Amino acid sequence: MMDLYANIAFIVLVLSLCLCFYRLLVGPSLPDRVVAMDTITTVIIAMIAVYCMKVKSAIFYDAILVLSILGFVGTVSMAKFLGKGGRIFGE
Repeated sequence: MMDLYANIAFIVLVLSLCLCFYRLLVGPSLPDRVVAMDTITTVIIAMIAVYCMKVKSAIFYDAILVLSILGFVGTVSMAKFLGKGGRIFGE
């Protein structure tokens, strides 16, 4: 039964990933692309977590932690960049 639920979750996550890639490529503005990239990171983390539950192994939990930290730092840095009007070194 768990395999069925994991397969359904994978299908939903792959569909979500495809929609996020579409928004990343076609997004009308840079903030839309930043949110799409953050969502892609979150979906990949969810896919790894579902895979770990499916195979009953905790070997990839470290990868989930690293991806979470990198996604957070990337999103915060892009928010700071966009908040300054696109300047890296503000005066």
